[in-house]
Amino acid sequence: MLSHIWNDQTVDIAFMQAAAPISGTGKEKPGFIWLGGFRSDMEGTKALAMVDEAARIGCASLRFDYSGHGLSGGKFVDGTISRWVDESLAVLLACTEGPQILVGSSMGGWIALRLAQELKKREEQSRLAGLLLIAPAPDFATRLMEPAFSVEQRKELQDKGYIEEPSAYSDEPNIITRALIEDGRDNQVLSGDLAVGVPVRILQGMKDPDVPYAHALELVEVLAHDDVQMTLIKDGDHRLSREEDIKLLKRTIAQMT
Repeated sequence: MLSHIWNDQTVDIAFMQAAAPISGTGKEKPGFIWLGGFRSDMEGTKALAMVDEAARIGCASLRFDYSGHGLSGGKFVDGTISRWVDESLAVLLACTEGPQILVGSSMGGWIALRLAQELKKREEQSRLAGLLLIAPAPDFATRLMEPAFSVEQRKELQDKGYIEEPSAYSDEPNIITRALIEDGRDNQVLSGDLAVGVPVRILQGMKDPDVPYAHALELVEVLAHDDVQMTLIKDGDHRLSREEDIKLLKRTIAQMT
């Protein structure tokens, strides 16, 4: 556990590291860090696939749960992009050494892009070796969620501070807070020229009902100055957790080292 302070609140962040021997190349290989999606946790199929493949190719890896997710403390409804970015940065700096490849799924793709910005701001660009984004959802709060709200939902969000929506992935509803939406505006990355300075690889399903592949194409356009390659999976959904999707994920991980 890593104890992290956010706005005078101390929250325990659960993480798991996997170390592997470095192959005899005379050169240190990058590690891999898992950044999960909205309401997901570090025990998912893709997270475990990252750990397995990193070990196979001789790289260390790390996965963790944001506050309000999985094994970590805190309440989900207290979470914002700023908070989860801050926690992710704390984990990266405290628990890893050397360059890292950020593997971000859905919301984790947004957090990975924000981490790249924060590392650059701190002049810690050397800690970043690449981004592997799976169905990335940058700016989803304002670009995907907010435009779909009904008049009644907007009023409820303003009056109660949150709304509940059915989830396609859980029996429990998604709780979307006004704080999440408002904070999302402060963390937008698609609003202008974005440069991360490292290779970016994107895996995106064309039948994704949650994040349209046009959204990922917009990200490619915004990353105009970077080495970006996107793989479109014609029949792929948002999870990209089928056997063939996991094989593609592992191949991409291996190609990035």
